[in-house]
Amino acid sequence: MNNERFSIRKRIKSFGYAFAGLKVLFKEEHNSWIHAVVAVCAVVAGIMLHISTMEWIAIIIVIAMVISAEIINSSLECTADFVKAERDDRKRDIKDLEAAVLVCAIAAAAVGTIIFLPKLIVLLGI
Repeated sequence: MNNERFSIRKRIKSFGYAFAGLKVLFKEEHNSWIHAVVAVCAVVAGIMLHISTMEWIAIIIVIAMVISAEIINSSLECTADFVKAERDDRKRDIKDLEAAVLVCAIAAAAVGTIIFLPKLIVLLGI
């Protein structure tokens, strides 16, 4: 247990570190831009299609889930590269096992389909 006293200044500083991490994510990880564009599209579609509060909650959760998985994936890949720079079958397996982003993106696509497809069908009169 950490016996350090609580400090507002240190908590504010920790937010700065977190935002710096997001800056690194969007600067270095190209897939994060894909996730961001899809998230913006989902928000715009939600506004235009007047989704319900519960639908907004689902959209926000899956957006956060995908971005968080991308952060964890990127962190693990950076760590694997830092620990062992050269190619190695175990390192390849570690990176391949970091499929959390894929699983989260599939779940997010399913949520988006469930929310948006019926509204689009009605809107387009299909």
